[in-house]
Amino acid sequence: MKAKVCKWGNSLAVRIPNSIAGAVSLVEGTEIELSTSNDKVIISPSKRYDLKEMLAGVSDENRHDEWNTGGTVGNEAW
Repeated sequence: MKAKVCKWGNSLAVRIPNSIAGAVSLVEGTEIELSTSNDKVIISPSKRYDLKEMLAGVSDENRHDEWNTGGTVGNEAW
């Protein structure tokens, strides 16, 4: 499928046909990664993380205590 590069402000833009966007689940607002390889432009959806994936990386070794601020060092009135 062919598309045309257009001017958009000081940048260039390409319209992605709905059939192609739907095939890779691109919708308005989807963050994408742009890269090049062998004189080709590659557009890929950015990696989306969910809470379960992020929490899987938490361990006792990389976790820190947000509530332990230490003892008083001046005239704090807590």
